[in-house]
Amino acid sequence: MRRILMLLAALAPMASAQIAIQGETVYTMAGAPLKNGVVLVRDGKIERVTTGVAPSGYKVMKAKVVTPGLIDAHATLGLSGYLNQPQDQDQVESSSPMQPELRAIDAYDPKERLLEWVRGFGVTTIHTGHGQGILISGQTMIIKTNAETADAAMVPAAMIAATLGNEARAERGKSPGTRSKMIAMLRAELIKAQEALKKAGDKDKKDAARDLRVEAFEKLIKGEMPLLITVHKDNDILTALRLAKEFNLKVVLDGVADAPEVLTQIKASGYPVILHPTMQRSSGDAEDLSMETAGKLAAAGIPFALQSGFEGYVPKTRVVLWEAAIAAANGLAFEKALGSITIDAARLLGVDKRVGSLDAGKDADVALYDGDPFEYTSHCIGVLIDGKVVSNTAR
Repeated sequence: MRRILMLLAALAPMASAQIAIQGETVYTMAGAPLKNGVVLVRDGKIERVTTGVAPSGYKVMKAKVVTPGLIDAHATLGLSGYLNQPQDQDQVESSSPMQPELRAIDAYDPKERLLEWVRGFGVTTIHTGHGQGILISGQTMIIKTNAETADAAMVPAAMIAATLGNEARAERGKSPGTRSKMIAMLRAELIKAQEALKKAGDKDKKDAARDLRVEAFEKLIKGEMPLLITVHKDNDILTALRLAKEFNLKVVLDGVADAPEVLTQIKASGYPVILHPTMQRSSGDAEDLSMETAGKLAAAGIPFALQSGFEGYVPKTRVVLWEAAIAAANGLAFEKALGSITIDAARLLGVDKRVGSLDAGKDADVALYDGDPFEYTSHCIGVLIDGKVVSNTAR
């Protein structure tokens, strides 16, 4: 019995999840890359980042390159599934053009196989939820890709998703059928929310009948949630900025294929951008997209992140690692490209105190690669989320 107790005591450090990740190059995204770096993990958090040899008592993992876990700044993962059939497509409810009350958390499927797929490439955090296609499709959420239930979301209600332009047009004879109608409908709902806030004090509101739609728009008016506006054409981007200014909204511009045409106005607005997937098909409102746009946003000093977006074909999703790689090959500096799917994405989403860089005290979300992560010949050979190894198969 004594020998058994001694053995258990010896194994105790391993049981407490003490892991040392050694990388020939460690991109902490909190400073300059470290050569021969070591990321020490204890109890789900990053204990410290150093150089040299891992101390004793730690399980050692090795890689050529180590990065923070990757962040997909806008996806429909968990609501759109790999089968590409009606039963696994919950990202858009098309019965009405205006549905801000729909919550992503109520439709999110943590067992969706696409989550395991992207996780294997190092994607550890996603901003996901109701997608583009109607004027207001619903709310988004931020969650780790290993979450067992939707209740584990980091941010259960992150943004309200809107679409402007041709993609938001309703069927012939229904509203909205034109761009001006779209904005008129949005303005009407925002004005209604303004009036509701002015009219009802806290005591009165407690006894008033609830209206989920009005409550959602009130959060926009009060600045409690940003409006995520998917918009591509330059004239529609300017319309989005005009609307945001009128109601003093917090806005995140999404897609913005024509951003190079209105860089000055976007910069002046102060709003961040979640850029369309680098390899998105150039059609419809996004017909003038460019793989060089990320580099142009960076040069203009506009804060941005990359996304997987929505893929209309099986397997229904892109991997942001590859999107960043293409941007890096088309004018975006390597570390800026890596930042667009790590720390810059975390800052844009407001979760940078927990994820996005390898800093002491942050969640131990780490990706390991056997070479340059942007090279197609490299593989992701290990992924940790909250200090737990969630993938160790080379991809």
